[in-house]
Amino acid sequence: MLDAALIKECADPSLKPDIVEQFVQAVGSEDPLAISVRSAGRLILIPKPKTPKEAIEIVRENIGGSIVRVGLTQIPAGIGLKDASELKVDLVDPCANLRIGTAMFAKILRIVAKWYGNPTSEEVFPQLFDDAIHAWRTGKFEGESVFQAVDPGGAVVQRSKVEVENADNAEDNAPAEIPEETPIKPNDAGIRIDLTRIGGQK
Repeated sequence: MLDAALIKECADPSLKPDIVEQFVQAVGSEDPLAISVRSAGRLILIPKPKTPKEAIEIVRENIGGSIVRVGLTQIPAGIGLKDASELKVDLVDPCANLRIGTAMFAKILRIVAKWYGNPTSEEVFPQLFDDAIHAWRTGKFEGESVFQAVDPGGAVVQRSKVEVENADNAEDNAPAEIPEETPIKPNDAGIRIDLTRIGGQK
């Protein structure tokens, strides 16, 4: 479980703390030096790094023909870089990794939300979140590479308290009651039909 202070200090402010926790729980690692390497869909076993410097060296060695994920949020290493030498130790720093990873995930959430038509109902959020997690894992959403995609901007409705809007006006919108001046008189009704036999009732 992530430290609340780390989330507050380092995570993207557009994501609520509980969403950050769920995100890291779903795709990340508790070890800031964690590295996973996949090539042709297969997980490749690598030695566990003991220092940040070792971790970056392992990333540089494998980044050429493989998908390398790094740190708390399992960021795909090398996004936006032209050369492996540009990789920095920041990738395995817990705060920097959380900041970069949550910013990327927030962008993916916005991409997914835009595809859904930017819904304003919080009931849709679990589906958005699941699709965004899948996009984070695969790198694609609806055929688009999410990590290189342009950020559509805007805000995503994540979760909020369910409140009755315009509670003060609720009475105004209620059906009007019949005024007491015109009381109902059952004997004044028009033609009556006995409906008790419909549906086989007797």
